[in-house]
Amino acid sequence: MAKRQSLIEANFSRLLVLLIGPILTLGNSSKMAKQKGFSLIELLIVVAIILIIAAIAIPNLLRARIAANESSAVGSVRTVNTAQITYSSTYSTVGFASSLSNLAGTSCSPPASTSSCLIDSQLGSGSKSGYSFGIANTSGTPVSAYNIIAAPLQPNQSGVRYFCSFADAVVRANATTAISTCSYSQAPLN
Repeated sequence: MAKRQSLIEANFSRLLVLLIGPILTLGNSSKMAKQKGFSLIELLIVVAIILIIAAIAIPNLLRARIAANESSAVGSVRTVNTAQITYSSTYSTVGFASSLSNLAGTSCSPPASTSSCLIDSQLGSGSKSGYSFGIANTSGTPVSAYNIIAAPLQPNQSGVRYFCSFADAVVRANATTAISTCSYSQAPLN
């Protein structure tokens, strides 16, 4: 019994030291309690470093996104050119497709001149990867000419350059103004 009582007293004294010890050191200015955690200055320095890294990285990420959107737009213009050649060969009485919806389609059994399933439905909707696409200046019966025009949905945000092509299948670009008619006056893409 005496052993048990001494064990209880020892545990009780430890508990008192744990509870009262920090209170006693508060009034004692000569003894500093061991600090845990970070100071406000250290946290501010870390936040400042993170903001500097973000300020450097965000413009690069935006430029990379614009470059990716432009690359996708060029690929899509090439896809439409290939689809137009296939469409013209398959539906020779119609000629080239007069709209993107004629090149796209959801029901392809069997394909028809109004839904040939040559391009994906997203491109067929006229908008893909920050660019809008359209077929313009179709003429003739059968249709013997077309322009595919790609313009950024938000200039200087989703893309900078405008792209176009016509039956010669050369992708052309203009960095300054929107393209309404694609012709040899537009510079070929390098």
